[in-house]
Amino acid sequence: MDKTRVLDYPVERPVTLRERIVDFIKDSVISGRLKPGERVPEQEIAESFGISRTPIREAFRQLESEGFITVTPRKGAVVSPITDKDVSEFYEIKSLLEGYAAKTACVKLTPRDIKKLESLNGQMEKCAEKGDVKGFFKLDNQFHDTFLKSCGNEKLCVLVHQLVQQFERFRITALSLPGRMSDSVRQHKEIIDAFTHGKSSLVEGLVRANAEKGRDILVEQLSREKGGRHEANQ
Repeated sequence: MDKTRVLDYPVERPVTLRERIVDFIKDSVISGRLKPGERVPEQEIAESFGISRTPIREAFRQLESEGFITVTPRKGAVVSPITDKDVSEFYEIKSLLEGYAAKTACVKLTPRDIKKLESLNGQMEKCAEKGDVKGFFKLDNQFHDTFLKSCGNEKLCVLVHQLVQQFERFRITALSLPGRMSDSVRQHKEIIDAFTHGKSSLVEGLVRANAEKGRDILVEQLSREKGGRHEANQ
């Protein structure tokens, strides 16, 4: 067997307790069981998992770094709000950086890289059909990492990774909205086609459009929710 091919598909490692808690709280936030401004019930989670509060506080640190919660002294953890401004600013920066990376990577991608992009997008299509947001998100990260690494600018890669980690919540929330995963698969197919034909300017525009679409549907959803809350308060 080709050893290099094995490296493209890392073996899944066991999920740690901290990761289980992180996933549980993320799911609660994204599904709306925990709403913005609401306190995260640390004691209830500890009792539910049958554990001490130490691993929960470790999970809180990760969730805060990814924009899901805000931890304040004596108040504990509360779900962070999502504002139109934060969403717009994040996606504008992501759009610019990833678009530039894609344009730079266009002449450097190998046929094998293209095959990898096609394989990842095929797997994402299956996740979209099943409604598997978590699986889709992991594959989407790998898809974007493929051309980010190929662009050859290590500092740019670090910047993008730091940015997307800090605002992970926005991306997962956007992907969970109706039709977004399928739409993203379609956009990825156009990106792959542009990479295949070496159209660097086109691929830059398509990658930027992919980010901007995530922004648009999330801002639209926030506007709907704000309107619903306004009507409920009247």
